[in-house]
Amino acid sequence: MNPDRQTLDELRIDRAGARRGRPYGLLFVILLLFVAGGAGATWWFNRPRTAVVRTVTVQQPSRGAERTLLNASGYVTARREATVSSKVTGKVDEIFIEEGMRVEAGQTLARLDASNVERSLELAQAQQESARAMLNETQALLDQAERELARVTQLADKRVATQSELDSAQAEAKSLGARLERQKADVAVSEREVAIQQQQLDDMVIRAPFTGIVTSKASQPGEMISPMSAGGSFTRTGICTIVDMDSLEIEVDVSESYINRVQPEQPVEAILDSYPDWRIPARVIAIIPTADRQKATVKVRVAFEQIDPRILPEMSVKVAFQKSDEATPAPPEPTIPQTAIRQREGGHMVWIVHDGRVERRAVTIGSTRGEQVTIAAGISGGERVVVDGPDDLADGVQVSEVE
Repeated sequence: MNPDRQTLDELRIDRAGARRGRPYGLLFVILLLFVAGGAGATWWFNRPRTAVVRTVTVQQPSRGAERTLLNASGYVTARREATVSSKVTGKVDEIFIEEGMRVEAGQTLARLDASNVERSLELAQAQQESARAMLNETQALLDQAERELARVTQLADKRVATQSELDSAQAEAKSLGARLERQKADVAVSEREVAIQQQQLDDMVIRAPFTGIVTSKASQPGEMISPMSAGGSFTRTGICTIVDMDSLEIEVDVSESYINRVQPEQPVEAILDSYPDWRIPARVIAIIPTADRQKATVKVRVAFEQIDPRILPEMSVKVAFQKSDEATPAPPEPTIPQTAIRQREGGHMVWIVHDGRVERRAVTIGSTRGEQVTIAAGISGGERVVVDGPDDLADGVQVSEVE
């Protein structure tokens, strides 16, 4: 055979043999698909399932809830609060304060225009100097008159001076003595006039009556200020308002039907509306001995045990008047809905949700209050319990929560 033809025969594809091997390859592919389908079905039926449950958060009552005798509401007030004004009417020259500034007692808050008072003081001082000069002059004349009287008296004793000359010397000395006393009174009057003008000059300076915080600024330089209202004019009646933050307290209106539950020095728990999670210890300091006929209430003053910068005047506050006994009450028990309780093996249990999975927890039931149950042991406040879910829940099952 020709070598080239033999080579071509060896390279030719045997189609008959290929057709004989095709059934085995097809069976292999079908078998592979069957195995993969079985594995997928097994995973599908055994995959981890996510159960949908409805949960609630366990409520932990506050420790003081069972000690509360009466709840009321009121406002934070300052016992020492003043709108500072001047003693005289004048024009504001300088102001040294701003809102929120802390001032000390006696600190200068503002100055009024004192030019007129300064001129009046200078006039009074000049009149005082004039009165003193006249007093010194009269004193010198009186000294001269007394010496003259002494000489005339000696001469009269020796029969050298006449009685008329003696009488004239005596009259002159007495006149100058009387003038001296009047001028001493004039000097005293001038000194008091100077003191008055100095006081008026000092009144041009407005000072803080006590230590506190400036809560409002009512005047500006150039405005007129007066201690009395000037009707519809543009005259101000105050420079600023100062509040002594150490004198903050609570004023509460208590219905006269429940005032018998409030006693002096009774412990109180205050909660500011601005900080609902902050419980502030306080105590009753006074029950005002009169009732409001219109509102049928009695005013009660409550003092904070410790002042805090977060407490501000006119804040709304709720107070709880508590029992005065010193015995420490037992910690309050958490409550959950009755639907969360399950019966297992003769006891009670609940499902707790933690990190997206349920956990079985045995509990001890306390008292029942309507649809709520107190739990004496087993759970604590803040945990989430299942109140509605599938009956086949088990430990570790993944769940999806619905509040």
